Amino acid sequence: MAIATTHDEHHHDHPTGIMRWITTTNHKDIGTLYLVFSLIMFMVGGAMIMVVRAELFQPGLQLVNPHLFNQMTTVHALVMVFGAVMPGMVGFANWLIPMMIGAPDMALPRLNNWSFWILPFAATLLMLSFLTVGGAPAAGWTMYAPLSIQGGMGMDMTIFAVHMLGISSVLGAINIIVTIFNMRAPGMNLTKMPLFVWTWLVTAFLLIAVIPVFAGAVTMLLMDRHFGTAFFDPAGGGDPVLFQHIFWFFGHPEVYIMVLPSFGIISAIIPTFARKPLFGYTSMVLAVAAIGFLSFIVWAHHMFTVGMPLVGELYFMYATMLIAVPTGVKIFNWLATMWRGSMTFETPMLFAIGVVTLFTMGGLTGIMTSITPADFQYHDTYFVVAHFHYTLFAGSVMGMMGGVYYWLPKWTGHMYNETLGKWHFWLTAIFFNITFFPQHFLGLAGMPRRIPDYALQFTEFNQVSSIGSFGLGLSQLLLVYIVWKTVKGGKKAGNEVWDNPEGLEWTIPSPPPYHTFETPPLVK
Repeated sequence: MAIATTHDEHHHDHPTGIMRWITTTNHKDIGTLYLVFSLIMFMVGGAMIMVVRAELFQPGLQLVNPHLFNQMTTVHALVMVFGAVMPGMVGFANWLIPMMIGAPDMALPRLNNWSFWILPFAATLLMLSFLTVGGAPAAGWTMYAPLSIQGGMGMDMTIFAVHMLGISSVLGAINIIVTIFNMRAPGMNLTKMPLFVWTWLVTAFLLIAVIPVFAGAVTMLLMDRHFGTAFFDPAGGGDPVLFQHIFWFFGHPEVYIMVLPSFGIISAIIPTFARKPLFGYTSMVLAVAAIGFLSFIVWAHHMFTVGMPLVGELYFMYATMLIAVPTGVKIFNWLATMWRGSMTFETPMLFAIGVVTLFTMGGLTGIMTSITPADFQYHDTYFVVAHFHYTLFAGSVMGMMGGVYYWLPKWTGHMYNETLGKWHFWLTAIFFNITFFPQHFLGLAGMPRRIPDYALQFTEFNQVSSIGSFGLGLSQLLLVYIVWKTVKGGKKAGNEVWDNPEGLEWTIPSPPPYHTFETPPLVK
């Protein structure tokens, strides 16, 4: 009995001030840390791409030299993928999964603390690479050999930073799987879990499967650079295409790692504001699982131009087209959920509809690039840049924004400013399209990606795109302001916040107590 009381005392006596955040094992605190870190990285990555878009406003070289330009494109992508989107989604998982399944906390709280605190050090290491002699990596976020074998010390720092970011992701994923399988409240069987929990369960398995593969690829790169091996160096009998195979075996599931949790977020938002249960729950779960499985067997569609045998190209073409089927199932289910619902258009719902609309456009250009002979034309042009921003920004980032507006009143106990929220949505959606829609035409006209200078005929579309990108970047300051104001205070939010939302998290007070479910709820 004595053990139980000390355990309780240990739990209720939490430090305050800076030590609360450094030593915390509470899932809500750690979720907050992840989300704040993600927002900072989002701003840093955004600032880098502003440099790129400013340079591309006119042909010729204006502001930065080509080497710095390539560093900016490379680190922008690494920061956005490993610093903004992935930690942001883990932040949502930390905050929401225990509350959604009726658990008191995550299963492995100390591991949880560690998995977060690796991140700031990894991000700092990546940023410090700019100060080295050769500068930051300039080989694109894919770090293709043999270019990445030749870079300076900044490349080594990036390899170590990526290792640390990967370790953080794997630890987070293990924690999420253990929590979901072992900590569900009585009566919460797998078929009653919210879709957000399902999407994260599949995502966590993807992370554990592919991050070590990526770690292997960058370790082999490190060996080639310093220890005399020749995995990817043709001069020593190595094969640069091997690096592409290993990288994309990680890289393609990685795309779904970033977008699946967003699908879970909007699967929570749409039923609430359509005032109908989610259409086709079982088919949604199966579709998520199918996307997870198929994401492992389509990787070489990124490599149609490397000289694969024809049978390989045909296989990857058909497999890639196949992945459109479960994705289509999800989109039709969301539409069916909205169909004849009594919809209202609060900010979270606007973002959810924005995700469904714009992500579908990104999906359609994905079908275009899946067709091998057509991809020979699109490959490494701005068409691909437009395609993946329609899936990643519109799919992942706007999904996270919708999630922030949806759960922020629950997290803080205050309502955000609805008018400003709607302004943020419309500015984001409009400037996003002004930025990325013209890039489809640039790509179709043959403008290669990752170049600091271009032919005169591409000028007008680039100018439109650059203006859009500055508008998109500046409108995110509104998000920071809204979140800050809501945390500081505002109209009190009730337990349910919205009109009759689904889920256990709406049964507890807003903001939730430091320890949520002291006694597990019974799920009927």
